[in-house]
Amino acid sequence: AIAYLFASAQRLAVNPSDKLLPSPVQMWSAFLDLATVPDKRSGDLILWVDTYASLLRLSAGVGVATVAALSLGIAIGFIPRVRALLLPFVTVVCVIPPLALLPILFIALGLGETAKITLIAVGVAPVMVRDIANRVMELPSELVAKAQTLSGNSWTMILRLVLPQIMPRLIICVRLALGPAWLFLIAAEAIASTEGLGYRIFLVRRYL
Repeated sequence: AIAYLFASAQRLAVNPSDKLLPSPVQMWSAFLDLATVPDKRSGDLILWVDTYASLLRLSAGVGVATVAALSLGIAIGFIPRVRALLLPFVTVVCVIPPLALLPILFIALGLGETAKITLIAVGVAPVMVRDIANRVMELPSELVAKAQTLSGNSWTMILRLVLPQIMPRLIICVRLALGPAWLFLIAAEAIASTEGLGYRIFLVRRYL
């Protein structure tokens, strides 16, 4: 922060209209304008409209990823055949940078909401799936054996044994996924969107 303030002051001293490193005063002024001054065309408060649009996309993407992580993670961790089939694939997908898929998603799904939500889901779901599967595999074998002794079928054991044990880990996974999800969302909105925080950040950066 100190280095930024020093560099910004130096650039603005040479060129007061420099836009590469705006001063904190300029950034605060732009923030207040977006938050409190209605747009001349629509009459909306731009910052809150963009925040709402971004939160909707973020919620949808993380929601899809959570459902996928819960279902696939339990299947991989609890069913050996599914684990042998899907775990190598999930491991490979985990090491692929999600942002590298962004051009492919835009080509395949277009520039609409589907591509942005898919990027968030694809970006965070593999890691969540792996974490949930590992938690399921960490369940004590004694608990599984006791459930089987009580004539519990697979579905009953998942509902009464597995789910209660993995819910704390699922909450942690969702919390940790929010950071990367915001990164993917901002990147997608900056490239192809007409509303959202990512779009607004790059637009304000250009005209600040």
